[in-house]
Amino acid sequence: MTWQSPERLWLLAGVAALVVGYLLMQRRRSRYAVRFTNLRLLDRVAPHRPAWRRHVPAGLFVAMLALLVVGFARPTDEVRVPRERATVIVAVDVSRSMLATDVAPDRLAAAKDAARGFVDDLPEEFNVGLVAFAGDASVLVAPDTDRAALAAGIDRLAEGVAGIQGTAIGEAIDTSLESIRTLDARAAEEPPPARVVLLSDGANTSGRDPAQAAAEATEQGVPVDTISFGTPDGRIGSGGGGQAVPVDGETLREVARQTGGGYHEAGSSDELRAVYADIGTSVGYQTERQDVSARFIGVGLVFALLAAATSMLWFSRLP
Repeated sequence: MTWQSPERLWLLAGVAALVVGYLLMQRRRSRYAVRFTNLRLLDRVAPHRPAWRRHVPAGLFVAMLALLVVGFARPTDEVRVPRERATVIVAVDVSRSMLATDVAPDRLAAAKDAARGFVDDLPEEFNVGLVAFAGDASVLVAPDTDRAALAAGIDRLAEGVAGIQGTAIGEAIDTSLESIRTLDARAAEEPPPARVVLLSDGANTSGRDPAQAAAEATEQGVPVDTISFGTPDGRIGSGGGGQAVPVDGETLREVARQTGGGYHEAGSSDELRAVYADIGTSVGYQTERQDVSARFIGVGLVFALLAAATSMLWFSRLP
């Protein structure tokens, strides 16, 4: 933390002087009480109260002054703020393997639930889009600030909404990038700050090479955060003839590394929600140095109210 007017902090010396003066007055008062020998009369004019109560209003008042002085010095700090036109594309695998029940009730249902929570925690001014992919990829919701449309899109995530079976990770990245490029009339000349959050449970099996799509994302400056979702024990189908669909995150790991995104693994609903929460802390933000004097002034005013309230309640007077 830095100050725009650090010379004003010298006023804290005055606050310190008040503290010293208060302590000297209390010491003098104690000596006077000892010299006053008529204890019965002393009890009438100065009835006993808990000793600590006498100091609470004064302590709050001094704390208020100190906080106001710090605020008056105009402190600044680094603050995370949403970027203008920040855009997030959530890409979700809807291939048949996402119906595996190694994550209750199944991988896709858990992914939809976690995606809802992720979107709800993003700032309202963020543009958020939704891409579904299996053997192909399609935009279910174009990036926008309309959260109702996005919620409806997440509800529509299901096997079969993205064409033939398969896992087209490269196509999902390419479709997400196209959504970003066509965000608005300015996007071609002034690309928005953007990020892709892609969830899948397997390696690429169809469509465009993920490495080529990742190279394009890197060229456009769009990091791709990837989530490998599932366990090695995943199976689809019932009975002994069920097909094993173990999670495979190698492709996702390489995409994240190549684009400067983060790679995450989640083997349960709770882990997936934690991953989304972790991603959400960095998506679409930038750090700016801002004046934070209001923090100190606000707390100082609260202390002033408490000082007045305690003084009036215990001593029927203002401090």
